[in-house]
This record gives sequence, C-alpha cells and structure tokens, in this order.
Amino acid sequence: MNVQMGDNSGKQPMHRNLTLLRMVRGIFCIVVLVLSAFMVLVYFGFWTATCLRTISVHYSRVGTSFFFGCWLALWPFWFEKINKTKVVISGDSVPPAKRVLVIANHRTEVDWMYLWDLALRKGCVGSIRYILKSSLMKLPVFGWVFHIMEFIPVERRWEADALKLRQMLCTYKDPQDPLWLVVFPEGTDFTEQKCIRSKKYASENGLPILNNVLLPKTKGFYTCLKELRGSLDAVYDITIGYKHRCPSFLDNAFGVDPAEVHMHVRSIAVADIPESENEAGSWLMDTFCDKDKLLSDFHSQGHFPREGIENELSTAKCLANFIFVITLTALCTYLTLFSSIWFKIYVSSACAFLATATYFNFRPSPIVSL
Repeated sequence: MNVQMGDNSGKQPMHRNLTLLRMVRGIFCIVVLVLSAFMVLVYFGFWTATCLRTISVHYSRVGTSFFFGCWLALWPFWFEKINKTKVVISGDSVPPAKRVLVIANHRTEVDWMYLWDLALRKGCVGSIRYILKSSLMKLPVFGWVFHIMEFIPVERRWEADALKLRQMLCTYKDPQDPLWLVVFPEGTDFTEQKCIRSKKYASENGLPILNNVLLPKTKGFYTCLKELRGSLDAVYDITIGYKHRCPSFLDNAFGVDPAEVHMHVRSIAVADIPESENEAGSWLMDTFCDKDKLLSDFHSQGHFPREGIENELSTAKCLANFIFVITLTALCTYLTLFSSIWFKIYVSSACAFLATATYFNFRPSPIVSL
C-alpha cells in the first residue's frame, strides 16, 4: 500500500482531481468559514471573552468554548461529510477526559486541524488550545480568535518564550476549566530538509537517528507538564499519518487530499511520566522513537495497530450544528449590513478592541467574582 510521507508527497499526484466543482465548493467553504468566524467572534466571542470575563474567568471560558466549539465543529463536518476524507483512529480507546495534555508529531501545516476530529468525538472540541508560532497572531480575524481562545504564541526561542509560557500556563491551572492543550514538540512541521538537519544534529550529539519525525524539543513539553501536572487527567500521545499524500490547507478546502487521516492514540497516566527535567526529556525522546517506528510501519503497512476504536461522526448532529452556526452567521450578517447604523458602529468598535487586545496581549481581569 503506497503511503507517501513528508514533503515527498508534493511529488505525488492528487488523490482526487481538482475539478471546477471542487474549486467552487472549496471557495464557498473558505468564505463561509471566515464569515462565520468573524460573526461568532464579534457578536458572541467578544462578550464571553471580555465582558463575561470581568465577572468570572471560568464562565468566560465555558461560554467561549461553547461558541467556538460550534464553529470549530464545522471543519470536521466539511472534511468528513462533504469532502469524504476518511478519519481512522486507532490505539487506546480514551474516555472524554476533561483536562488533557496532547503531544503530537507535526507532519504538515494542517495536523492541528485534524485533532479537532478527535476532540469533537470526545465532546471537547471547544476546549482545545495550541502552542503556536507568534506570527499567526497577526492574521486578521483568526489571530483575534486565537487570542480569545487563549492560545499560547511563541517565538520558538526558549530565551524569549520561557517566561511567557509559564505565565500563560499559570492561568490554565483551574481544574474546573476544560482543557486540551496541544504541544508539537518538534517545533515545526516535517520536511525532508529539516529531517536531514535533525539527523545531522542527532549524529553529532549521540542522539537517536529518526527518519519520520524530527528530534523533539524537551523544554516546552517539560514546562507544560510541570505547571499543569496537578490538574491533568491524562497525557495523550497522538501519532498522525496520511494517505495518499500530506495535505496543505487548500488541499483540505478543495477536497483533493488526503484520502485518509490516521491517528494513533496512546493514553498515559501523568504519574507514569518522570518528574525531573532530564528524565522527562528522556521519556519524550523515547516516545518520539516509538512514533518513528509507528510511522515506518504505517508507511509499509498502510495502517496503525488496533484501528477503528472510534465511530464515525453523527451526520445528524453535524448537520444540526452546521444549521445552527449558519443561521447565527446569516442573522448577524443581516444586522451588520442592512440594519441600524448602531450595529455597524458596534462591529467597528468590537473589531478595534479585538485588534488592540490581540496586539498587546490584553485580557480583562475579574472585577467581581462568581
């Protein structure tokens, strides 16, 4: 079975041809997703993440998670039900844990989007948070979403990131707050060129030679584990593989690739991970050696072990959520464009505040506490 990995996938033909219908459908998808993100952000996220936060950080996060969970659920609906991408989940059958640290390999630029498929199946899609490169915070609309959802932006230089990371993690410690914090320890997506550099570094420093993943960076992982250890339910180790080639964002939108997304899940008790930094780093390195072997087997066999542990998404539930979000989007769009001038003033003011708050990394503190 032919499963191409890494940036070699760009040399392979598309799984499906890019027809005019798929292109039009993909453009429609992008427009709907951007417009719905904007309307949910301005009319609902603004209130839950700013005004409600002055009363309760917990209820602010619950409200924000609800509305953006509904919006995020549009993406798995599009991938699985419209574009017919098959999502196969294997490994451990995990319960819908409330607070989880997720570590995953980073095959391509859209790995993080497919983690929503697993989180949606567990009822936790609105709780997912990422550590992401700070340049993404500059994206219009989506940068504001990342800020409101309290993603952690990093420069990928430990000297610049250490303090910021610890400060943000300290705000995540409340065990009442649902949390799926996703860490990509490789620090960047996999390419053959990066793999060659990773192998060279490993050879020079007596580290394992990995062919399908990059050497993990241990400091960020250890800091997340140390700060959150007392409030986590579990650590999920997720290995992602693709058939027929690794997709780009536009491949996803137009429905030409991938043919299948495979995710192997390993649930780990927090107590099973060593507490010291050196031992935790060694544990992470061993984990990525296991990932490398898993991906080698996937490359040759076309699947991970113990597959099919999760059911397909419910079409009825996905469709109901789609109708709910699109109805809200249509109503908010009408109010913005065709209703009172006060709605235009409100939207402009909300945008100005969100842009400023994102730029200065500002979030209101509770005035009173519930």
